[in-house]
Amino acid sequence: MRKQRAKLKTLGGLFDLESMEARIAELEDQMLDPNFWNDQQAAQKVINESNALKETYNAFHKMEEEQENLDVSLELLREESDPDLQAELEVDLTNFVKELDEFELKLMLSDPYDKNNAIVELHPGAGGTESQDWGSMLLRMYQRFAEKKGFKVETLDYQAGDEAGIKSVTLLIKGHNAYGYFKAEKGVHRLVRISPFDSSGRRHTSFVSVDVMPEMDNDIEIEVRPEDLKIDTYRATGAGGQHINTTDSAVRMTHIPTGIVVTCQSERSQLKNREQAMKMLKAKLYQKEQEEKEAELAEIRGEQKEIGWGSQIRSYVFHPYSMVKDHRTNVETGNTQAVMDGDLDEFINAYLRSRIS
Repeated sequence: MRKQRAKLKTLGGLFDLESMEARIAELEDQMLDPNFWNDQQAAQKVINESNALKETYNAFHKMEEEQENLDVSLELLREESDPDLQAELEVDLTNFVKELDEFELKLMLSDPYDKNNAIVELHPGAGGTESQDWGSMLLRMYQRFAEKKGFKVETLDYQAGDEAGIKSVTLLIKGHNAYGYFKAEKGVHRLVRISPFDSSGRRHTSFVSVDVMPEMDNDIEIEVRPEDLKIDTYRATGAGGQHINTTDSAVRMTHIPTGIVVTCQSERSQLKNREQAMKMLKAKLYQKEQEEKEAELAEIRGEQKEIGWGSQIRSYVFHPYSMVKDHRTNVETGNTQAVMDGDLDEFINAYLRSRIS
């Protein structure tokens, strides 16, 4: 009980209840304005924000009341033994712990774009077939993880490796909070194993860079001028040569001022591929803007952040021992097979908790 009480207090300290009350009142005043519905898109944003704040506010107060009721029941049991009350308290405590965990998860997934779909890109590093094979292993891992979460996975772009694996892959992960979960995977992933492609049976180290962006809604204002774009079309090719089109429906879009390039070949229609490519480009431009802001803040604070292949977020070791370790949170497990089968919750939840603690 003491542990749950402390956790509830910690979670309550993550937001200012008085400010939340004031903001809810402010939004309710806006909704009472006779001209509120003149701009339906803006009105819907106000309603969504109000509902989200009320949900958090009411859930926290509900749990405070439940905590008080549990304390009263516990005090009664200390004064006099009662098997029925004891059984009831155990059930209520189990439900309370579950409710507390769900509330914590909602707080962890409260960033502006956490609820959005996620665009995930895999790019193997130097090392040819070895790192390209590692890329295909991560691709399978993320497909399995998405499946367990009930997300839908679409392959927007697939470039097969020369002998095995992948040269690059872009996935669209569709589902509520997809970006909130997958943003924990952004960074460099390192594999150490005995290479199946080395006849001498030597140990190899491979790297794959994982980039994750929120799919941007059409109402997000990110200016992309037509004159800043170079658009090429080409014939699409699928994984293993499947779904090969006979028309130039695949799209490569280059943003000239930044040099950002996106490709999409998931649809048979060139128009639909253009629309999806534009969403991907906006996501990358948004991400670039956010990274520049973070870099400016880091410079003001005097932080030094290493960027490169040496700054991997997670290591996967298959030989000489079995271990997967996240270097940001120090969470590790010896069950490498479970991780490669998509069991990532322990790593992702630890990362999300580290961001709110």
